[in-house]
Amino acid sequence: MDLNSDLGESFGSWRLGDDTAMLDVVSSANIACGFHAGDPRTLLAACERAAQQGVSIGAQVGYRDLPGFGRRFIDYESDDLIADVLYQIGALDGLARVSGSRVRYVKPHGALYNTIVHHEQQAAAVVEAVRRYDPELPVLGLPGSAFLRLAADKGLRTVREAFADRGYRNDGTLVPRSDEGAVLHDPVVVAARMARLVTEGTLVATDGTTLMVQAESICVHGDSPGAVAMARAVGDALRAQGVRVEAFA
Repeated sequence: MDLNSDLGESFGSWRLGDDTAMLDVVSSANIACGFHAGDPRTLLAACERAAQQGVSIGAQVGYRDLPGFGRRFIDYESDDLIADVLYQIGALDGLARVSGSRVRYVKPHGALYNTIVHHEQQAAAVVEAVRRYDPELPVLGLPGSAFLRLAADKGLRTVREAFADRGYRNDGTLVPRSDEGAVLHDPVVVAARMARLVTEGTLVATDGTTLMVQAESICVHGDSPGAVAMARAVGDALRAQGVRVEAFA
């Protein structure tokens, strides 16, 4: 099982998360590309550290929305979204390559991630950008999403993701961050949920519904309070079940 986290989200003197500590724990790093978060120096440092630790680098592409941290919907024309995603992948891939690595997969961020669960036009645009850049790049997304379906239709490798520290609705989508129960904070509870995921293939939604969830990667958000401790707890819980933590790409 892969364990991933969102990194590179600091900007200048404003710090968010502990990239150095998190890169000692995770197997894959979803590194921001400067549109929703991150500045070039921060992104380069994250790529260099990931390369040193043997952590797989993913381009976390998002809406062009630094003030909103990429968590607000933007109604893009397809050509604009394709160009923006291409720009982000290319920029991060350049930083990754001079660090001795490369971008090995693509994961959308925030509002874009949630939008393309159902928004066919934007999902198709992201798929097209990845296909144009490198059709061998896997894409990471929510099981059952339009994004993963369209990506598979275009011949891209799709990787299903579960969220350790986010609440689920009974339809398998994430609880919006504006709602109660959207973010989980107790490492013990989160670790137990992930142990259940890998042993039973299930998660419990906020209304008590049991969901069948198939995933090859687990995300712990790097900007959550106590994120590093939570990631360590999840990793320990997986290994306690005999599951090896390793990158999918």
